Amino acid sequence: MLEAEIRKRKAHKDILLMTHIVLGYPSFDASRRIVEQMVEAGVDLMELQIPFSEPIADGPVILHANQRALQAGASVERCFELATKLAHEFPIPFLFMSYYNIALQHGIERFARDARAAGLQGAIIPDLPFEEGEELFSAFNVAQLSPVFIFSPNTTSERMRAIAQRARGFVYCVARKGVTGSATEFSALGDYLARCRQATSLPLALGFGVRSREDIAALTGHVDIAVVGSETVRVVDHDGVEAVGAFIRGLR
Repeated sequence: MLEAEIRKRKAHKDILLMTHIVLGYPSFDASRRIVEQMVEAGVDLMELQIPFSEPIADGPVILHANQRALQAGASVERCFELATKLAHEFPIPFLFMSYYNIALQHGIERFARDARAAGLQGAIIPDLPFEEGEELFSAFNVAQLSPVFIFSPNTTSERMRAIAQRARGFVYCVARKGVTGSATEFSALGDYLARCRQATSLPLALGFGVRSREDIAALTGHVDIAVVGSETVRVVDHDGVEAVGAFIRGLR
């Protein structure tokens, strides 16, 4: 379902745009307004991050947003409530992004079942190696959710092919080593992205450091989806929630 929706949208655009928000940051009401602005500005799909105390794949900007959301009382239950409202209100695919302990503590089968009931189409669990997630992936399969896996520049071509066998929806290509939020030289990714293309027929998304119209132009023709995460949080921090729409429109 998710792959088909991505291909349908990609038929009308050179590159799709996926954004990332931390649910409950800076508040749950603000999260809804941020999503509304993003959708109105033309975002094609969105990651909804369930806040976690140790988000190991995230840099300082998103780490701060996770901490602030938790301090303000964000809970998994409240995240599911808001995700349900968003998925039914806005006509784009939504995915959860969080860490394995969130799903484990919620209950693996319950997490998959509740995510599907909420109207989400998949999830990204960056700290779960594909070899170790059989219980989660089986639950996702039953719930008809897409498990989105990650390629990195250090991933061997053999491992990419193995990961691709389990992936559904799309594959998330990490642009560089390290965590989210730092600058990336996108012109140097040609060989890496060629290996990603050879490993899978699924759509490719690329994130970690996508900040500007120039970044997205550099990725056009090389991947199907550009992912903007930390920069949107910076916009909210510096300019407020109401500045998000103009920032997103400026990326096109």
